[in-house]
Amino acid sequence: MTDTTFSTLGVPAPLVSVLAADGKTTPFPIQEDTLPDTLAGRDVLGRGKTGSGKTIAFAIPLVARLGGALAGGKRRPGRPLALVLAPTRELATQIDATLAPLAAAYNLTTTTIFGGVSQNRQVAALKSGVDIIVACPGRLEDLMQQGFVSLDAIEVTVIDEADHMADLGFLPVVTRILDKTPSTGQRLLFSATLDNGVDKLVRRFLHNEVLHSVDEANSPVAAMTHHVFEVESVEGKKVLVEKLASGTGRRILFLRTKHHAKKLAKQLTASGIPAVDLHGNLSQPQRDRNLKAFGEGSVRVLVATDVAARGVHVDDVELVVHVDPPMEHKAYLHRSGRTARAGSAGDVVTVSLPTQRGDLASLLRKAKISVKPTVVTADSPEVTALVGDVAPFVKPAPEERRPQGGGGTSQGTNARRKRAARDENGSSSGGGRGRGRGESGRGQGEGRGQGEGRGQGGGRRSGARDGSTRDAAPRTGGASTGGRRGGGASGASGAKAPMRVGSLVGGRSGGTSRGNGPRRAQG
Repeated sequence: MTDTTFSTLGVPAPLVSVLAADGKTTPFPIQEDTLPDTLAGRDVLGRGKTGSGKTIAFAIPLVARLGGALAGGKRRPGRPLALVLAPTRELATQIDATLAPLAAAYNLTTTTIFGGVSQNRQVAALKSGVDIIVACPGRLEDLMQQGFVSLDAIEVTVIDEADHMADLGFLPVVTRILDKTPSTGQRLLFSATLDNGVDKLVRRFLHNEVLHSVDEANSPVAAMTHHVFEVESVEGKKVLVEKLASGTGRRILFLRTKHHAKKLAKQLTASGIPAVDLHGNLSQPQRDRNLKAFGEGSVRVLVATDVAARGVHVDDVELVVHVDPPMEHKAYLHRSGRTARAGSAGDVVTVSLPTQRGDLASLLRKAKISVKPTVVTADSPEVTALVGDVAPFVKPAPEERRPQGGGGTSQGTNARRKRAARDENGSSSGGGRGRGRGESGRGQGEGRGQGEGRGQGGGRRSGARDGSTRDAAPRTGGASTGGRRGGGASGASGAKAPMRVGSLVGGRSGGTSRGNGPRRAQG
């Protein structure tokens, strides 16, 4: 219906005003379909592709329900009223950015909870009393176990990108968390697919749910155009990628490895195309700065691994370039979904060498993308048409050759690199020998890369292969030792480290780290 508005769907006037101030007056299909049921308090299963507008679809009913519930109510420390679970810290941050203005219309407070940073700010927010928490599963469960937060007052629970949660192995943690929420509360689950156990989550925790699915034809993602550009040589690929990065609009370039993402960002910046990187070897402040620069437009090019395939929600990205084709079709779809968002059009380019022709054809077939490869050079009209106006050459000033966390930043010493290489709960994944910090502590440490921190579950390298931002993806295997290798004994206490989530890898295949005696874990 072309005349449908948020008001006609039953959205309260204060929220309509907030949306209108942000230029949002016409609901997207998934919002139009789900809002009547979610505002009525029904459990809803929403299936929609990335970029379909689902964040606002669940933010509106969540805030509307709490706004009425808190009229004359009192905020209680450590007992939030609503919970949104997200698979990555980037996604959690961006959900909170969408939620906060809506919540402010009813004087509701929000906070984010995720690993990779100190828990002090999160604990302080919980103690002061917060209405809505947007959390990654690993850190939330840890704070629950420490007694800083209880979920017994939760009225609305949202599980966002449940399929990605399943891909990262979070469903057991999510299940334990949902078990702590009242069964009488409203539950909303959003997912692109229902495989890998998501269907079990739906059957167990949603009651008399209403299914709403937005198909490709009605989705804003339909405005996406796919291209495959084949080049004859590695050198030709390098020149083509630089040309594709040189336009004046926002663009994201995806690579498979952290090393190559960092290297390409440096090369582009040195060539006069300011770029920042985003990957698992960056600290959280570096990631935040780089994303802010990209979102605000001071930098036009983001060079990323699959860390950004789901967590980056920036409007007006006109081009996504798969510099390295991904390994599987889901990654292709999620990477590509960074463009053609919020009703805008966008283009997706996959750069291919002749040797990749067969694998790429198989990947696109599984993704249900039909596109004929075109042999090009950097000067081909097909390329020029996508690039449009080329930004003027900007020679970086000396201080600009080392921008914040990317585009030329050097991590410096090996120790600094190891400090940055940690998973969502702070586990170290750096090479070399860790310097484990003794006591098993709480087992949820900050993992300073020198080995301090969690110490359990290290049978293999922690985190994803490219350092994707997992919030304590579950692992099994050997535990870290504080004073000696083997057995999971801590250096100070000799207690057995609990086998839970995350891992601490000191660089040995067995996952043990060499300790320095009775130093206390950062927990």
